[in-house]
Amino acid sequence: MSVLVVTGTGTEVGKTVTTAAVAAAAVARGRSVAMLKPAQTGVAEGEPGDAAEVARLAGPVTCAEVARFAEPLAPATAARRAGRAPVRPGEVARAARELAAGHDLVLVEGAGGLLVRFDEAGSTLADVAALLDAPVLVVAHAGLGTLNTTALTAEALRARGLRCLGVVVGSWPADPDLACRCNLADLPLAADAPLLGAVPQGAAALAPADFRAAAADWLAPELNGRWEALRFAGAGA
Repeated sequence: MSVLVVTGTGTEVGKTVTTAAVAAAAVARGRSVAMLKPAQTGVAEGEPGDAAEVARLAGPVTCAEVARFAEPLAPATAARRAGRAPVRPGEVARAARELAAGHDLVLVEGAGGLLVRFDEAGSTLADVAALLDAPVLVVAHAGLGTLNTTALTAEALRARGLRCLGVVVGSWPADPDLACRCNLADLPLAADAPLLGAVPQGAAALAPADFRAAAADWLAPELNGRWEALRFAGAGA
């Protein structure tokens, strides 16, 4: 797996912090890592975006953006309002392949959910994954409502012939309620894919050195970690 596409079941699910954790765990295993953001929205030129946050938390990671739009909107809408050309899946795939030529792992982090539009033709992150023939990691909420959005995302992946590598809970609360605890068993059923980790709420506030040291504890071996779903659930989460 040289390219992994990271999507969320929606916005504010912990996608960037999860991407940083995956990057940090891979770097700790001695792998060279790059992170590509196809469309950064809601951040002005010169301001740190998601790529910078991944680099801050994960350490020696090559980070790149294909395009940046200042307004906090879907990429297609932000590009149209800015009077600029939209992001096209082909250019994202080319950028990812270029990074893959010099790195062991390239993480392509989308904006929002899987089917957020890149352009007027309705192209999405799913089209990028198809062009790259890359597996997709889904980052999901912990609590009530997450089963529906996770199932919808997984169904969209299957309909396009794409492989869901698994699901990571992007922000696991310190005091999980009943729905959160039950979702540990139900999320793999909703996604028809394994649960591959749970990143603790507030992880981004850790000192970068502490974040890097702990990242492998939040992720399963498939993501270069040592987290185990059964043990996590059995410990009462």
